[in-house]
Amino acid sequence: MRLSRSLASVTAAVCLVMSLSYEAMSYEAKSPTRVREPRATASELFGASCRSKVTGSHVTTYCHNPYPRTDGVRLHIECDRWWDLDTDSAEVEAGPAQTVRLTGRCWKEVRSVWVSHRKLAR
Repeated sequence: MRLSRSLASVTAAVCLVMSLSYEAMSYEAKSPTRVREPRATASELFGASCRSKVTGSHVTTYCHNPYPRTDGVRLHIECDRWWDLDTDSAEVEAGPAQTVRLTGRCWKEVRSVWVSHRKLAR
């Protein structure tokens, strides 16, 4: 009889220790040590925000650069008809706190419009 009581006590103690170590291991797995990423400095922020409007076959795009680094923006227009030439505008510098206007057109319908960005050294 004494053997079963001591066996029960030992079993309970082992179960308690195992459950505590399991909880500690699962907590570490759920929340690993996080390394904070350094925040971007003002000189690293880049990219003008652009909005385009298609009216028939004409495209007008306004790009505003809220960042201190100059952004070189280009308008790209893909026309819907196979014989209609797609166009790429010349690069325009969008300086800090500056808004630029880009325009282009197709002869007929416009299929898609996008703007490319390039960091300029200024």
